[in-house]
Amino acid sequence: MRDSCFHCGLDCEQDSLVFDDKIFCCNGCKTVYAIFSENNLTSYYDLEKTPGTTPTQIQGKYDFLENEKIVKSLVEFNDDDLQIVSLYIPTIHCSSCIWVLENLHKLNSNIKNSQVNFPKKTIRITYKTSEYDLKKVVLLLASIGYEPKINLENKNTEIESLDRSIIYKLGIAGFAFGNIMFLSFPEYFEVGEFWLEQYKPFFRWIMFAFSLPVVFYASSDYFISAYKGIKSKILNIDLPIALGIAVLFTRSCYEIITGVGQGFFDSLAGLVFFLLIGKFFQQKTYSFLSFERSYKSYFPIGVTIIKSDNNEENIPVQDVKKGDRILIRSEEIIPVDSILIKGDAAIDYSFVTGESDVVKKESGDKIFAGGKQKKNVIEIEALKTVSQSYLTQLWSNDAFKKEGHANFKSITDQISKYFTIVILTIAFLSLFYWIWKDASKAAYVFTAILIIACPCALALSAPFTLGNLLRIFGKKGFYLKDGHVIEKLAKIDTVIFDKTGTITASNQHAITYEGDALNDDEEILLKSTLRGSNHPLSRQLYELLKSNNIIPLDEFKETTGKGLEARIKNQNIKIGSANFVTQGNTKSALKTSVHISTNNQYKGKYVFYNQYRKGISKLFNKLSKKYSLVILSGDNASEKENLCKLLPVKTKLLFNQQPQDKLIYIRHHQEEGAKILMIGDGLNDAGALKQSNVGVAISENVNIFSPACDAILDAKKITEINKYLSSCKKGINIIKASFILSFIYNIIGLSFAVTGHLSPVVAAILMPLSSISVVVFTTLCTNYCTRKLN
Repeated sequence: MRDSCFHCGLDCEQDSLVFDDKIFCCNGCKTVYAIFSENNLTSYYDLEKTPGTTPTQIQGKYDFLENEKIVKSLVEFNDDDLQIVSLYIPTIHCSSCIWVLENLHKLNSNIKNSQVNFPKKTIRITYKTSEYDLKKVVLLLASIGYEPKINLENKNTEIESLDRSIIYKLGIAGFAFGNIMFLSFPEYFEVGEFWLEQYKPFFRWIMFAFSLPVVFYASSDYFISAYKGIKSKILNIDLPIALGIAVLFTRSCYEIITGVGQGFFDSLAGLVFFLLIGKFFQQKTYSFLSFERSYKSYFPIGVTIIKSDNNEENIPVQDVKKGDRILIRSEEIIPVDSILIKGDAAIDYSFVTGESDVVKKESGDKIFAGGKQKKNVIEIEALKTVSQSYLTQLWSNDAFKKEGHANFKSITDQISKYFTIVILTIAFLSLFYWIWKDASKAAYVFTAILIIACPCALALSAPFTLGNLLRIFGKKGFYLKDGHVIEKLAKIDTVIFDKTGTITASNQHAITYEGDALNDDEEILLKSTLRGSNHPLSRQLYELLKSNNIIPLDEFKETTGKGLEARIKNQNIKIGSANFVTQGNTKSALKTSVHISTNNQYKGKYVFYNQYRKGISKLFNKLSKKYSLVILSGDNASEKENLCKLLPVKTKLLFNQQPQDKLIYIRHHQEEGAKILMIGDGLNDAGALKQSNVGVAISENVNIFSPACDAILDAKKITEINKYLSSCKKGINIIKASFILSFIYNIIGLSFAVTGHLSPVVAAILMPLSSISVVVFTTLCTNYCTRKLN
């Protein structure tokens, strides 16, 4: 008997290697073990026996990665000190792979971070470029058995890891099923003339031969999944199926060996064939929903482009073309890889790299998508179109996952927790009963129970319901991060709104000026300063002063929740709240105002007369019947009287709330058990949005992108928020209803299976039909319950 390699598990030849009292099949596996041992990573082998893959010979294979042009085409981020690359690694296959690949930084300190996307089999690696490069990263991956597949033609930007194995397995199972059925016909119909005693064993052994690829290849995924589940001390949904297949095969082999019968090879092949049909249908349908989610749900974010006549125009982010000149204000996300044309860039790449250090750029430097401008206004020229999938990747970055998200248990986890245990108990009790009563039926009954009670319909209910709701919401202007957000929205009991730019219309304020007149230079400075801010009041005032010229600023600073400061040569300006502009020397205004001082001399204020969004009063009246309502505003209490007339009596109104005050208020009420939905802009309310159970950022026509939020809502759809919340609750009810249907189906099926009136092959046909019925039911119901969304 040959020894197995300690690293990869393959059989070792006679010239195997021994190192550290362990046997290895080749020098590559020995080297990987040595690397792990030197870096205290041998716990890799505790996760799974022989988890590794055999390294391949790669000498000289990746010399092309020394070419700078090729490297630039492959990396998605390339700064002076850091590069980020996403690589497709087809050999990723288990939790051990994920573990070792996400610990690359322990193998080499130049690697700062690595994240694995297991379904796509990709890894995103951030590494320092001072002493390391892409070639060394690839060689390191290959040396530990995870050689990446690099597609130069497609620049490695969007690699689809399509799993075609299910198609091959389906074909083999179908071929075997057809042939076994054909060979079984004479015995079915007892054709004595042809089916003589001497041919029965021969035909039965041919059926056995056809069953081998079905059991050991076509159904292998079920056995692998069940085995890994048991090793992880988890009874997963594939365990009953694997048991059923094993029992059928064992019983069939026993019958043909002893000659007591032809076995159940026809039922076995039919079972696997119909199981794979259901699996294929599930994969195709769910991948369609994922496609709809990933590529057609564009965020309602706009960017400001500068046209050839120097006029500015707001356009949707997805309409940006190569060569467009884009205006980026303070706190705005860079939407596309670009070249800096004008202005002083101070880019925060923490959204991309996790590093919060600000990187300074000069005219002509390349700026990568995902950075945030932290200083003055800059102008950039787009080098490519916007990658929607890249924005989605930023939004889903682990750095912005909420603390409680990991502990959140989905409805499927809660309801199906003991499903497998119950089914296995029923199956084994029935098996023992039938062994005692009629042993010839025992295997048949046991297998039929395991198959008819397959929890596929149960497992499909939530993904298809939530996936379809995500797709529908996206088409209606409400963009959710994932399906868990729907489940959280269904549990909300408190809704908190910001005021300015959320329940007030950003472009419908009446504005008057009170104070000393501004001269031409002061108006130009005011206009140029306002141009750099995304605050709703700044944007409105900027539009009012549209006729003035724009000049570059020497200094610019925005203090969140307070105001702006800027300087040109010897002239400076402060714009914002009364306390910020005058250091508390002026009496606080009763109305929403923006105060101005130049060269430390108070000039006056612009007074804003709020215009609330159409339909906002009706929205609050509807919400007040089911939710506690709160307004948290950074403005003064000048609008309190108007709001009291507009909103329901029980609505809480809190004014002069700084961003930190909002966050503290939400945290305090969460500690008392409140489930809070926060609706605000993505600028001043970022902390509150992240702290809340669900944070919804309102997006109008500006590029305020907040990865900390759970959802982005088109500002025009804010009066529909009650309908979205209602649809989320209906969605959870649909999941519960489909669970009930699944349980009824299981109870009826089990009643037939336990009494021996249901064969395994009929159970296998009914199983995909039940899955299809769940998908149809959830799709029709979600479409119906969202029909009132505009």
